Amino acid sequence: MRTAVLAAVAATAAITMPSLTNAGPAPAPTIQSEKCYGVNAAGGNDCAAAGSHSCAGEAKTARDPKSWIYVPAGTCQKIDGGSTTPKQA
Repeated sequence: MRTAVLAAVAATAAITMPSLTNAGPAPAPTIQSEKCYGVNAAGGNDCAAAGSHSCAGEAKTARDPKSWIYVPAGTCQKIDGGSTTPKQA
């Protein structure tokens, strides 16, 4: 029985892992949104940053001025440090 459980867990992991490792931009949200630079969490960006990284989830630091996340349209300027254009570090 224990072997069957371990086999099921291993099979589930094998099926799920490829979808977790596909690097690329985050899908655009279904709400009206805008890109907001400088407000991301470390590893929480939605896409590339020029000269830094190429994919979603790769920001090394929080509040990276070149990394962006999607936010509801009209809210970026209301967030401390938020900008709708990339900033120089």
